[in-house]
Amino acid sequence: MQFTADTNVLIHGIAEPLAATHSILMKAYGTQVVAGVSPGLGGSERDGIPVYDLVEVAMKEVGPIDTAVIFVKPYLVLDAALEAIAAGIRRLAIVTEGMPPMDMVTLIRKADSTETLVIGPSSPGLIIPGEILLGTHPAEFYSPGSVGLISRCGTLTYEIALSLTEAGLGQSIGVSIGGDGILGSSFAQWLQILDEDDRTEVIVIVGEIGGSGEEAAAEYVAEAIDKPVIAYVAGRHVPKGRRLGHAGAIAANLSYKTEKKLKQAGDTALFDLNIGTAEHKIEAFKKAGIPVAERPSEISELVKQALKSG
Repeated sequence: MQFTADTNVLIHGIAEPLAATHSILMKAYGTQVVAGVSPGLGGSERDGIPVYDLVEVAMKEVGPIDTAVIFVKPYLVLDAALEAIAAGIRRLAIVTEGMPPMDMVTLIRKADSTETLVIGPSSPGLIIPGEILLGTHPAEFYSPGSVGLISRCGTLTYEIALSLTEAGLGQSIGVSIGGDGILGSSFAQWLQILDEDDRTEVIVIVGEIGGSGEEAAAEYVAEAIDKPVIAYVAGRHVPKGRRLGHAGAIAANLSYKTEKKLKQAGDTALFDLNIGTAEHKIEAFKKAGIPVAERPSEISELVKQALKSG
């Protein structure tokens, strides 16, 4: 696992209200928050965390930094991320919602060329229970264990983590890859990470309607993952055409309308109007031999069955 209790963390946008709250919670959890960045506030402190104008200056003062958690406003995220990468930081967690899509495309290209892991945007980040908290996860819902939890959702991730904890099933990690249409990392990427993680014995994927990431994940599990995987898909009862809050679901809705027009025009060869629906994702998981929970409360029992069967 790339994240440990010794990971040094920088908060970019530490003066933002959300960051001001959660930087304290991260530090209280034991995360090594060694610096904050907020242009114009260099030389000050926020709750014992030194603040700098630039990432480069922060690293000269405090030494190497492994991870940056980004809370800046949406149109400033790309600059903050590129600044962190230029300074040598290779793990980014973007909490900010509403990052411009083309900015994210630019960031992905840069991340690929520098081998930088990006979580988000529009993500509560990552938690390794008992070791490190990056972002806005409510730490009290989690407990150390062997269940790897990968999700596109935010609050649903917390709900499932709490359900697992109450069932005596601790987690090796809880990570939300984000709810936007363009993301820095995928289900497949995290599946590979957890498949290689010695502490993780079973993996839970929490998907939702919109996009095709879950279908790709199901295919990847069938081809490359040795550990047992459990899935849940949110949004199966949402009426078609209904827009949801996540940008990814909105993008999928627009794509659905475009495909519908093409179908009416007779051009259907390259389009499947079911892609993005809960039914399509569930079918993909089942085809790959992955048990699918009907509701979040069923996940714990499926995980227990997977652990018993080895």
